[in-house]
Amino acid sequence: MRILVAYGGDSPEREVSLNSGKAVLEGLGKAGFPLIDGRVEKPMELLDMVRSERPDLVFIALHGGWGEDGRIQSALELMGVSYTGSGPAACSLAMDKTVSKTLFQKRGVPTPWSVEISPEGEIEGKATTDELKKKADNGGIVVKPCCSGSTVGVTILHGGEGFEEAVDHARSFSGRVLVEAYVPGRELTVAVWGEGEKARALPVIEIRPRLAFYTYEAKYTPGSSEYLCPAPLDESVVSHVEKASVAAHRALGCQVYSRVDLRLSPKGEPYVLEVNTAPGMTGTSLVPKAARAEGWEFPELLSRIAERSIKVGRRS
Repeated sequence: MRILVAYGGDSPEREVSLNSGKAVLEGLGKAGFPLIDGRVEKPMELLDMVRSERPDLVFIALHGGWGEDGRIQSALELMGVSYTGSGPAACSLAMDKTVSKTLFQKRGVPTPWSVEISPEGEIEGKATTDELKKKADNGGIVVKPCCSGSTVGVTILHGGEGFEEAVDHARSFSGRVLVEAYVPGRELTVAVWGEGEKARALPVIEIRPRLAFYTYEAKYTPGSSEYLCPAPLDESVVSHVEKASVAAHRALGCQVYSRVDLRLSPKGEPYVLEVNTAPGMTGTSLVPKAARAEGWEFPELLSRIAERSIKVGRRS
């Protein structure tokens, strides 16, 4: 199986993708696969490379933008080329936090209360700016871009002051902005493996950032966070966390693998924040940590992703 590893891109997560791509190339090389280095910046570069090289599989190590929102997946399907991870619909749904949270609510997946602010500044429903500021005073809110990842553009407010600045900061990454209830407690993430009724959770990870919260720097600077896998949780809590994570993965129609990010309240209640269809594969990334706890070293994890993606085949 000749594998083209696609990485780089031009999203705000480019640097993370570059690190993921290098790690994937090294890991797949150790697993013995013939490889094509697919470092690119623009989508047409990747599509031209696919046309000329005709790989058996494109391993998507792109994060954010056109590499994760379903566009490149759609193009590869039109070309009849297999690729790793979820199909275009699931990728698009997962990237749009407003849409994915709406689906979660319809499917009974626990997720924090939220409203969207349009590019024109209109707030979803009947909420007002003053009401959102009051929510910040009473428990806190999270202001984030609707369509971005790696915690870029995210601000946590425990008071109304700075609300407008937080919205402007998020809007610099995405025209639409999500305002979400802050859930105090613990930061968790769960890698989900498989699809449909066969989907299952790998060991739960607890993240303990040494900074104020799990920022971009805390995610990608070695030593900035402590990771506990399996997470030190009661068995009943683990069961609830796994159930919520698998339900979120299924609600979006994810395939092969995904990573579900959650908050665990002081009462032990899990709340799904988002699903990542092309999660990081860097030295500090979470899916490899969960896989290792499952007994899969990094080259084996990559091999499993590649082989399962080929079996899943083209998505219509």
